[in-house]
Amino acid sequence: MAAVIAASLAGCSSTGGKRAEEERNRAASGKANVDTPRWKVAMVTHSGDGDSYWDIVQRGAKQAAAKDNIEFLYSHDKEAGRQAQLVQTAIDQKVDGLIVTLAKPEAMKGVVRKAVKAGIPVITINSGQDVSKSYGALSHIGQDEVLAGEAVGEELNKRGRKKAVCLLHEQGNVGHEERCRGVKKTFDGTVDNLYADGTNMPGVESTLEAKLQSDKKVDTVLTLGAPFAPTAVQAAEGAGSDAEVSTFDLSDKVAQSLADGSVGFAVDQQPYLQGYQAVDLMWLHRYNGNMLGGGQPVLTGPEIVTKDDAEALQKYTKRGTR
Repeated sequence: MAAVIAASLAGCSSTGGKRAEEERNRAASGKANVDTPRWKVAMVTHSGDGDSYWDIVQRGAKQAAAKDNIEFLYSHDKEAGRQAQLVQTAIDQKVDGLIVTLAKPEAMKGVVRKAVKAGIPVITINSGQDVSKSYGALSHIGQDEVLAGEAVGEELNKRGRKKAVCLLHEQGNVGHEERCRGVKKTFDGTVDNLYADGTNMPGVESTLEAKLQSDKKVDTVLTLGAPFAPTAVQAAEGAGSDAEVSTFDLSDKVAQSLADGSVGFAVDQQPYLQGYQAVDLMWLHRYNGNMLGGGQPVLTGPEIVTKDDAEALQKYTKRGTR
């Protein structure tokens, strides 16, 4: 009898293990794990062309969409008026859910409210936390930008820094302004805002280099996006400045720069999670009426990443999910 019971348990264990393995393989292969209707969800962001940050957001969103049997539509435009037009296109397509960024909220207010009025559930991500609820969105998923800036200010205090330049590469982006404002709130030193055209990287470098040449007291440069960190390092070298470069957002290049010490620290807001969670939450809402956060924003950051963390994170940054 003992032998029979042992064999039975072994069979159950084997079956359970096989099922678990099948589920993992199913998820990894992008096959839907649900039998709900094929809902259509659109994501419309303020990204410009070739922005690696939004590539990571999309990877997360597409993985969740594959799991949840969602038809995922993505579009973007850095110009707020055209972004609003893309939202209107999604409304006209009668999508089952809308995920949208509100980097320039006033331009998006009317069309987002129009989507809500049309019965389309809306979730905002990344930017627009303060106005998301008033526009009718179910939830906001992202990083509290002021809190992120405050965390940076505290980190600079720990490092004994005295004067920082906050490099804003997109004028009118409320999230960027909030980051620099947060830094000023907690940093014991001084912060100068420096505006540059993020679509012109050589121009960004020359603008920052000129600032560092003219003000030798600057000991910190803060960039507001991972692609700008290597450019800031070059600008500091060109100006003969010892200013330490740190950045908001993470990428494979930034992780490498953390490891070699050319970048001091990064602020990770987990873009993969923003995309994944937004799509998954939209599915949960349509399927089961669920909503995270109890009406409050669902935070994905900030997380201060330093040289000590870089090696462990590089396996994720290399595959483009961090």
